[in-house]
Amino acid sequence: MNDRPKLRSVGPASLDNPSRSDPLAHELSELARDLHHADEPDDVLREAVQAAMELVPGAEAGSVTAVVGSRHVVHKAESGLLPARVDAVMSEFDEGPCLDALRERLIVRVGDMRREVRWPRFAPRAAELGALSMLAFPMFVKDDSLCALNLYAEQAHAFTDESEHVGRLLAAHAAVAYSGAQRAENLLAAIETRDLIGQAVGLLMERYSITADRAFGTLVRFSRQTNRKLRDVAAELIRDAEATAYR
Repeated sequence: MNDRPKLRSVGPASLDNPSRSDPLAHELSELARDLHHADEPDDVLREAVQAAMELVPGAEAGSVTAVVGSRHVVHKAESGLLPARVDAVMSEFDEGPCLDALRERLIVRVGDMRREVRWPRFAPRAAELGALSMLAFPMFVKDDSLCALNLYAEQAHAFTDESEHVGRLLAAHAAVAYSGAQRAENLLAAIETRDLIGQAVGLLMERYSITADRAFGTLVRFSRQTNRKLRDVAAELIRDAEATAYR
């Protein structure tokens, strides 16, 4: 992805070359392919941050964050120290563009952090750190807010209406890809859990000559008594059986 040109404007249509007729559409289609082939959900977000720095006019740094619980900001991806430091301040004061973008599902643009009054504690600290311009996009699919894509610049008024337009499209592509990657990961985990539990039930059936229902019930009771996940109990049982077999 590093060889993509940074788009500064979307030029007039040209009918003889599709990639030249709408360079933004071409770049986003290429991004969609890259995101689709990312192996893990967090890889999708790292690709999205890199693409935003290449495609969104004015963007010098970027991050993707999520809110855990009611206020804790968690970094999912970041391009360097500036986003990490600014996002840490956001988490500390529980205010800032990222949180507003997530909670209100709005694009939030900051022209000059030194003159910003929406976040009286966050803004001065962010300006001191060097983030004079910010642009935050909510990333969600249907009604589910997932993360926020945050862009930073050291110059004031670095972001324009075009920045918002390109960033909004990019965030939408990334949200869909991230949601799909999460579903695929959850499905794979569910299949692996089912297989582990099935193996553990089989071991108990063989060891104690009991039915599948009794074996499964035994696993569930032990899981509850030890306050551990059923998957972990099953995995430990399988590991113990394998260790015994190799002795």
